[in-house]
Amino acid sequence: METILASTAAGVFFLLGMGAFGTAIGFGNLGGKFLEGSARQPELAPMLQTKMFLVAGLIDAVTMIGIGMAMWFTLANPFLAYLE
Repeated sequence: METILASTAAGVFFLLGMGAFGTAIGFGNLGGKFLEGSARQPELAPMLQTKMFLVAGLIDAVTMIGIGMAMWFTLANPFLAYLE
C-alpha cells in the first residue's frame, strides 16, 4: 500500500510540475509573439489581443485539467481498490 501511495504522490508531483512548466513556456511564447506582432503592425493590436486572451484561456484550461486529475489521484486514489 505504501508503494502505491508513494508512486501516486510522485506521479501527482510530476503532473503538477510539468503542467506548470508547460504553461510558463506557453505564456512566454504567447506574450512574445503578441508583442512582436503588435510592434510589426500596430493597427492589428486589438484583434491580436483578443486572440491572445482566447489562446491564454485554452493554455490555462489544459493546466486546470491536469490539476483536476492530480486532485482525483490524491483524494480518491483508484489504485487502492486493487489491494482489497
